[in-house]
Amino acid sequence: MASHEEGRPTPPIAFGTDPADVTARLHPGFVDVDDATVNRLRDVCADVTVDAAAVSEASRDWWPLVMVWALDGNVAARAAVVARPGSANQVADVLRVCDAARVPVTAAAGRSGVCGGSVPVHGGVVLDLCALHGLVDVDARSHVIDVRAATFGTPLESALRHEHGLTLGHWPQSIDLSTVGGWLACRSAGQLSTRYGKIEDMVTGLDVVLADGTPVRTGGAPRAAVGPDLDQLFVGSEGTLGIITGARLRVHPAPPATARAAFGFASFADGLDACRRIVQRGATPAVLRLYDTIEAERNFGVPGDHLLLVLDEGDDLLVDATMRVVEDECSGATRLDPDLVERWVEHRNDVSALETLVAGGFVVDTMEVAARWRDLPAVTDATLAALRGVDGTLAASVHQSHAYTDGACLYFTFGGAPEPERRTDYYRAAWDAATRAALAAGAALSHHHGVGLNRARFVREALGAGFRVLAAAKAALDPHGILNPGKLGLDSPFGAAPAW
Repeated sequence: MASHEEGRPTPPIAFGTDPADVTARLHPGFVDVDDATVNRLRDVCADVTVDAAAVSEASRDWWPLVMVWALDGNVAARAAVVARPGSANQVADVLRVCDAARVPVTAAAGRSGVCGGSVPVHGGVVLDLCALHGLVDVDARSHVIDVRAATFGTPLESALRHEHGLTLGHWPQSIDLSTVGGWLACRSAGQLSTRYGKIEDMVTGLDVVLADGTPVRTGGAPRAAVGPDLDQLFVGSEGTLGIITGARLRVHPAPPATARAAFGFASFADGLDACRRIVQRGATPAVLRLYDTIEAERNFGVPGDHLLLVLDEGDDLLVDATMRVVEDECSGATRLDPDLVERWVEHRNDVSALETLVAGGFVVDTMEVAARWRDLPAVTDATLAALRGVDGTLAASVHQSHAYTDGACLYFTFGGAPEPERRTDYYRAAWDAATRAALAAGAALSHHHGVGLNRARFVREALGAGFRVLAAAKAALDPHGILNPGKLGLDSPFGAAPAW
């Protein structure tokens, strides 16, 4: 099957200096790549470069703190080499070379992550997978596709809809910037996850290359009872256990019907309870997003109300039944203009404001966590209070973005305007305060952004004794520790995790 158009990463912000002159902000132990190893890489890989500007660009992602540092001509850390394999076999060959030479490897493609997950903490090689793109197979009868890992979201969805009458149903805000492999590596959630699930609900099998170059193919059946689920071992592992090169994913018919509604609630807790009742009755509208009054007014011009936006798509009968449940459970709320949903659809993937704010001297970020319905009000109040209590915070707000029968995702937005020399300190203080408050109130560490560098310091606490299982899997699958060292709070043979 022919591949569709290859994508390339989108830079988050311009460097404040010539990219060739960019330097590393953090110094946790840099691993250089000697000429002999570079030559061995060139023998097995289609494209290998040590060009300074190319290496600088490949060494960053959309982590907002690194966007701040970019204005000063810094990246968090800098690789020595960028390798761009043209096939899964070349990925395996590159890993064999690096494993033998004890050179760290950081996989990257769209580099749209916002937690520093694709930052090459200890230098070494950035493995740019962008050439591994396109649909391999579409099993229309079974509604399963086989797709290469570096396929960007927008061309994938376009090909499925226009050529096959199908949809994956995965619409992260970063869909224009991100790839299938990135979604899987970080357990991504699309904006329609209440209908279609998160990416871990869509995957039926993976192609993975281990640190020593061994290719592994997992899954493939609709359900199985053959030991632990190896798909889920690699999903969410952020490139620390293996490099994902392809996946089998469940798809759905392109939706023939859509419906929209909007409601205003007197309190955020009332809106949360309406969302809970809707999904626990078995209705799964594709979008069920609840905004507090700050975000309702800032983003939609709706003053005074906590705004609930509802959008559903799918079979006509199912959409009609879902919206009847929604109307029933929102009968006590104020009905608002359903065109508010269309306004959200038109702007939902626009991320341009982040660059503007950072360039204007502000420090801004979002933090998403998940919790049970029972705990969501306490998590909301505690996290907002913690953010607002950090010196320098100008604003903190929240919306509920993904709902399930047992709980939901809360998506916090915060911003401050500290003095330039205090930007990093403010950012870390805000994350420390908010994360500690959310965990103490019963939330998970992350819902869909993952861990990367930013949350690595919290992983041991979040997993408890389970962290030993993760560390044991890492030791077994990557005994020399070359895969994305410095992430997930795991120990690294190349040095301690960087302080920033």
